[in-house]
Amino acid sequence: MGVADDAAVEIRAQGWRRLAALHGRIETALEKALSAQFELSVVEYTVLDALSRQKGWHMRMQQVGRAAALSPSAITRLVTRLENRNLLVRCICPDDRRGIYTELTTQGRTLLASAAPVHDKILQEALEEAREVPELTDLADHLRGR
Repeated sequence: MGVADDAAVEIRAQGWRRLAALHGRIETALEKALSAQFELSVVEYTVLDALSRQKGWHMRMQQVGRAAALSPSAITRLVTRLENRNLLVRCICPDDRRGIYTELTTQGRTLLASAAPVHDKILQEALEEAREVPELTDLADHLRGR
């Protein structure tokens, strides 16, 4: 590997570290607020939000796993927790009896409607705070749409 290749590798690694640092700051702030006010983790919120955006309000389990970036076993445990809280239900796909859908309940939609403004506010605040860190300013501005 040449000097130019080494520099490119370092630039990518540095960019990844900056992105990971920003992600960590945002996730920590969201986790704290969502947990305290709604007893929701960030990944639980992500699943409820993903389900709310689906036509017919349902998704196959593997789609939910992709939306939350979780393994099949982890998404099964997460869905079980949310189902036990009556925030979503599982139902059999009418076209493929092997397929299982997840669907928001009324209680899940209500909780999401309450949590969404808090999520958005905390996200905006975390991005504003990240702007004060010189290494994160440009990333935060990009995510804020500036």
